[in-house]
Amino acid sequence: MRGGGLIGVAVLVLAGCAAPDVPRSSPSPTPVQVSAPAEVAPEPADAPVVASAPAFTSAISEITPELAARMEPSWRPGCPVPLEDLRYVSVTHRGFDGLDRQGELVVHADAAQDMVTVFRALFDAGYPVRSMRLVDDFDASDDDSMAADNTSAFNCRAITGGSEWSEHAYGRAIDLNPVENPYVRGSSVAPPGGREFAGRPDLPGVIHADDEVVRAFASVGWLWGGDWESPIDYQHFSASGR
Repeated sequence: MRGGGLIGVAVLVLAGCAAPDVPRSSPSPTPVQVSAPAEVAPEPADAPVVASAPAFTSAISEITPELAARMEPSWRPGCPVPLEDLRYVSVTHRGFDGLDRQGELVVHADAAQDMVTVFRALFDAGYPVRSMRLVDDFDASDDDSMAADNTSAFNCRAITGGSEWSEHAYGRAIDLNPVENPYVRGSSVAPPGGREFAGRPDLPGVIHADDEVVRAFASVGWLWGGDWESPIDYQHFSASGR
């Protein structure tokens, strides 16, 4: 009985020593400092524009009725190649001003892909082309096209100074930068503006033996008129070498 009484007293004493329950308040959340979004300074008006890398593009298509109407100066019934055997070719070329442009040619169907191959190589090499428009824009006048330094291919015409069909009449020849690369026969130079280039100065657009232009055409089997003895046709490349 003594033991039980002592245990009871101890329980009462311990109960009296316990701290009373005090309601606890939840801790206040620590305020988060939110920075105001930083203002992004606008780009200056004269900020340089990053241009995308130059890209060569090309397309080959058949002669449409609309294009056939445009080609009335350069093609007519009786030409040695029918319109259905010709192709319209569009290729990117570098201008003398450093800007890229889309040029156009009409060539024989069997030469179309070769011209794309050649002008892709010339574009990659940075070779400049002054103008590349159909000779019809000059009323099919070879003289006017050359004087404008225009690169062209198909033209249903005879050879210079002769009566036989030119390779241009078959769409298997091209004249490239005629002013920088003139036709020379003795003291005669065509176009006249090409006289200062007849001596083959090392200037943009001037074609030299075994340069990137000659090699590009040679890669598709086309030969250079600059290798002829007389006349010398520095602008002329053809599949037959004529």
